[in-house]
Amino acid sequence: MTLTGLYVPLITPFDDAGAVAPDVLAALAHQVLDAGATGVVALGTTGESTALTERERREVVDVVAGVCRERAAPLLVGAGSVEALRALAGRPEVTAALCLVPPFVRPGEAGVLAHFAELARVSPVPLVAYHVPYRTGQPLSADALRRLVRLPGVAGVKYATGIDADTTAFLADLPPDVAVLGGDDAVVAPLLALGAHGGILASAHLATAEFAALIDAWRAGDVARARPLGHRLAALSRALFAEPNPAVVKAVLHAHGRIPTPAVRLPLLPAGPATVRAALAHLDG
Repeated sequence: MTLTGLYVPLITPFDDAGAVAPDVLAALAHQVLDAGATGVVALGTTGESTALTERERREVVDVVAGVCRERAAPLLVGAGSVEALRALAGRPEVTAALCLVPPFVRPGEAGVLAHFAELARVSPVPLVAYHVPYRTGQPLSADALRRLVRLPGVAGVKYATGIDADTTAFLADLPPDVAVLGGDDAVVAPLLALGAHGGILASAHLATAEFAALIDAWRAGDVARARPLGHRLAALSRALFAEPNPAVVKAVLHAHGRIPTPAVRLPLLPAGPATVRAALAHLDG
């Protein structure tokens, strides 16, 4: 299995009382799939998963799994522990689990590999490792990444490191059937140019069709089409990430009438008006 294309890590919409809005969540999933997304992600960091209760997390997965079952679309689910992975058993809609490289503790490369080997051993679904060292504090060399994706049960990596020497070395010598999905929205275009298979992109809640077209163009080698589209979408992504994600994305979705409230849960705060106006200008200009 090689995951390719555009995956949208869904926000968790809240209603005016602050509860999860399941019908709105289902509508968002349908909207991005209608616009060209290959699949969706539930309970990613964009979905504020750590701010949800266990009941709410189950509700989110139930809703999104129902949409993916109806649409025959791939579903990735954020799961960072043995218990969370085991809870995915009996959910045939789940294509893979998105598992963060252990944050804060900085276990070293050997510790990361041992951690993922254990998660893969118990998981009922393949794993996609989420490598985002500016959040986790744990860098991985190109060699460590290659060893990580060669582990049995690991299908690929969400790669959110920017572009550096390890990036080019890793993508130059990928094992077969391993997916590299860009996760740093503003630099997904150069990552695709280097050979990534797609992206997990919060920015693609907006301009979904354009992000899908960007991935298709780079995969087809259509540089004349891909380069200007990538420049434009990078500017949009920078505007949407000008404050901690998903505050700006939620505010723009609310301004477009797609969610009932732009609310985020602490420790996040709502996006400021000037930031929202700037993001809307990128979409409406």
